[in-house]
Amino acid sequence: MSESSGGRVPASTFLVHHFGRGLVDKDRTYAVERFRALADGDIRRWPLDAPAACGRRRPKPEVATFEQVREMRPAFNEVIVCTALGTRSGLQYLC
Repeated sequence: MSESSGGRVPASTFLVHHFGRGLVDKDRTYAVERFRALADGDIRRWPLDAPAACGRRRPKPEVATFEQVREMRPAFNEVIVCTALGTRSGLQYLC
């Protein structure tokens, strides 16, 4: 599930920050949230044009399997946060 298409450049080196127990187990699914560092230094949820579920509420995060999460690579200006559903464990990919 690497996002190298559409102008995104996958990172060759990046930092992985584990929180809780990290990737919990192979049967669990993960909520994936993407953030971008903008030219002015601000960090915003990505994509900016994602439709909200209702009114001003945040859009629901994408859901990925264990294998998809392990294959993710952040773009040069991207932060990916993957949190296991049902727990407070997961990881961050920081570039």
